[in-house]
Amino acid sequence: MNVLIPDVLKSYTGTAQVVAEAGTVGELFEWLDEHYPGIRFRVIDEQDRFRRHMRCFVNGIQTFDLGAILSPHDDVVILQALSGG
Repeated sequence: MNVLIPDVLKSYTGTAQVVAEAGTVGELFEWLDEHYPGIRFRVIDEQDRFRRHMRCFVNGIQTFDLGAILSPHDDVVILQALSGG
């Protein structure tokens, strides 16, 4: 599957897009961390929840479910939410 990486995490991957293999969203972040150590902690907190400023979209649909099923042809986008006024 294609995974789009936000600018804030490119220091881990060195690129804006990676091709990954995983069966669930949680497995995807484990795969990413295996290949790009430290990236999972920037997105997922110690309670296995998305950090409040991070977003994940699978085929254009936002998910917070680490158990959500993925297929090899999915497009996953990781975004950093902006806040302020």
